[in-house]
Amino acid sequence: MRILILGATGRVGQQWITQALADGHEVKALVRDPSKITTEHSNLALLRGDATDSSDLTQATQGIDAVLSALSTDGGSALTECAPLLIEAMNQHHIQRILSIGTAGILNSRTEPGLLRYQSNESRRTLTRAAEEHHRFYELMDQSGLDWTIVCPTYLPDGERTGHYRVLRDFLPVDGVQISVQDTADFAYQQLFSDEYIRSRAGIAY
Repeated sequence: MRILILGATGRVGQQWITQALADGHEVKALVRDPSKITTEHSNLALLRGDATDSSDLTQATQGIDAVLSALSTDGGSALTECAPLLIEAMNQHHIQRILSIGTAGILNSRTEPGLLRYQSNESRRTLTRAAEEHHRFYELMDQSGLDWTIVCPTYLPDGERTGHYRVLRDFLPVDGVQISVQDTADFAYQQLFSDEYIRSRAGIAY
């Protein structure tokens, strides 16, 4: 499989690079600063560019089978700027499958039906800008016609890849508190080969 990774210099993105290369896939990584990726491999192509630039995304998605996105909100609007451009580039190159890392804040609320967690009393955060960015990305994906899955972890510490966690469609597993970067990356990566959570959010926690 030929995979494009966005957000490849982040914690999840670097896990994906290692895992995909180990499995023999061809990997492209679109990054602003290629020097931040120290991995060298014959199946890894580093493209200098910006995920909010239409021409960079068009070039990066050429010849790709699927997209893995771990783009962060990064204190700005990169996620919502990228989304429509990425959808356009994927449509142009007839790419259907995209896996993205979101946040548990955009899962459905149990306590206030009709709201998302970040909009309800389930959220302990006073600032909602990041969740709003993820919410808009989710809305755009939901309208895109693509085969998308948004993996929505709660608190995301570094840890180990255990392979043991709970996953629930559109909700956070009951009493879910945290999930490691490694297990989050692993679950999202495995969805490339599954249609179980296509066009849905997947809440993940221990």
